[in-house]
Amino acid sequence: MNALVQNCACFGVFLCLGAYFLAVRINRRWKSPLTNPLLLAVACVIAVLVLCRVDYTVFRDSAGPLSYLLTPATVSLAIPLYRQLEQLRRHARAIVLGVLSGVLTSGLSILAMSALFGLSHAHYVTLLPKSVTTAIGMSLSSELGGAAAITVTAIVVTGILGNCMAVFLCRLFRITEPVARGIAIGTASHALGTSKAIELGEVEGAMSGLSIAVAGLMTVVAAQVFAMLL
Repeated sequence: MNALVQNCACFGVFLCLGAYFLAVRINRRWKSPLTNPLLLAVACVIAVLVLCRVDYTVFRDSAGPLSYLLTPATVSLAIPLYRQLEQLRRHARAIVLGVLSGVLTSGLSILAMSALFGLSHAHYVTLLPKSVTTAIGMSLSSELGGAAAITVTAIVVTGILGNCMAVFLCRLFRITEPVARGIAIGTASHALGTSKAIELGEVEGAMSGLSIAVAGLMTVVAAQVFAMLL
């Protein structure tokens, strides 16, 4: 099967797009957090790779074009932010404090769980960058002495959970202000969560996109401090 995939240069692209298209159709038919398109697509891709015994490296190479497009897709988040510059000026202080509180909460929760479950320092610093983008998280984890590969897994899981649970949590805690919702989603679950914020509204999407960059910068500084606490 690996040889067949290697001969089909776009196997990974077709598999990812097909899985997501199928997941969207299922979500439209049965609305539920459990039928979140991103969650279903990931599960579908994993199932195909396991059942067909396709090596991950082979799949990764064939899905390269999609990975390449992630960078311009992230940069394009600046467009809705530009359209909401007035909101940014009006709520600048609240945005900075909101992102800061999210970064500190993330670090404190990892510190508490690491102490509770007796994790080593290496495992602790591996999980610290779980709520930032992959590029920042991998570099930060390696610098602090963590395992970058596990950090990537933590970042992806965090993003998927944020994407799946964002709407439910906003309703549970009665968060209705668009700026607050966007900041919370972007700070907690980076780009994957931002894709859900964009669905909620343009303001939510813009604020969530802004939070990705601000939270990334704050996490780089905060993680250095948290790394000395355990």
